[in-house]
Amino acid sequence: MATTASSRAAPGAASRTEFAASPVESDAGASRSAAGPAARTAAGERSPFARTADLLAPYQPEQSLINLSLGEPRHPPPDFVGPILSRHIDEFRRYPMARGIEPFRRAAADWLSRRFALPRAIDPETEILALNGSREGLFYAAVAAARYVAPRKGAPAILMPNPFYPAYGAGARAAHCETVLLPATRDNGFLPDLDALDEATLARTVAIYLASPANPQGAVASRDYLALLIALARRHGFLVFSDECYSEIYTQEAPGSALECAGPDFASVVAFQSLSKRSNLPGLRVGFVAGDRNFLDAFHELRNVAAPQVPVPLQHVGAAAYGDEAHVEENRRLYRLKFDLADQIIGARYGYARPAGGFCLWLDVSAYGGDEAATIKLYREAGLRVVPGSYLARPQADGLNPGAGYIRLALVADIESTAEALRRLVKTLG
Repeated sequence: MATTASSRAAPGAASRTEFAASPVESDAGASRSAAGPAARTAAGERSPFARTADLLAPYQPEQSLINLSLGEPRHPPPDFVGPILSRHIDEFRRYPMARGIEPFRRAAADWLSRRFALPRAIDPETEILALNGSREGLFYAAVAAARYVAPRKGAPAILMPNPFYPAYGAGARAAHCETVLLPATRDNGFLPDLDALDEATLARTVAIYLASPANPQGAVASRDYLALLIALARRHGFLVFSDECYSEIYTQEAPGSALECAGPDFASVVAFQSLSKRSNLPGLRVGFVAGDRNFLDAFHELRNVAAPQVPVPLQHVGAAAYGDEAHVEENRRLYRLKFDLADQIIGARYGYARPAGGFCLWLDVSAYGGDEAATIKLYREAGLRVVPGSYLARPQADGLNPGAGYIRLALVADIESTAEALRRLVKTLG
């Protein structure tokens, strides 16, 4: 069965990073900063945005700044946010329940049934938990998984794509699991190559993180790919953490969910969702996790004593957001216009191809001195702030960093600023 869009990496290509006695990962591309506590922390522990700030600190832009580095949506939030908060303001006096209020869980479950072809409806009582944004859920899930799965055959490991969202690595370290990095490159369709996973690694896997649409490349996993991943998880007794926070940002075909392929019991699969991207509410910090009820029961026990809970008024906003699609379609329309601009202005430069999902551009600048050099040049000469791709990934066992030579641009600014930024990019790099 084909598992990725194109050719396969050689078996054993995964890179292993030991947690061991120290929680600090080594990284050949360490930050340039040498002052203060950051100098004593390996780059693998640091935010890619903090590293980018260090990289650019010595320079001043020659043009007005357009920030394309942070994936923070800047489209207007839905009109109903303020009125709903006002109606429920008194509920800030209540400690939130860890599971989330019933109206929010019901609204999230109903949305999942409308949006995806699920094998059956999600039970809002047992198969959904409210999250304080998907990031904290993705982090704490690793800790819960390490306690939940049966004893592993070898050192417990958590698998993740490389490049990856930093919360995945932080969760693996907190869970005292070895991080196994799976290169997600152009050669394998920017998704981990499932055929390259050896039996010994699978036997000691606690969980695998998968983002679809992928951040930063925008690749979307097919139904066959997800079905194969879930089959591996069930055969070897590990969990699939499906990060679907970009599922509502697409310009053509709507991405699917791992829950669609999980069967009527959703065993071994949990999907993470967020209103940050879908509804332009990154500051609301509201999301949810849905799926395997047995794992979610254990996850709830951990979150009940350790995790930040979601304020009740914010959950009422979340319930309304999951009940409305008009603002989501308008959001997609705006991103569609910006990708149209990228098609027109960038064309075939830098290996650009319109991504299947998400709102990022993943551009190959290896011919322009590499990702750090291009980032500095764009900042100094064009006033564009982007992220070096190597900061979003880690070196593999062979020393190669799958993000090296790329830059990430988040198309979150308004239409006019996006057009100006893309024109400056092409003029500066050529």
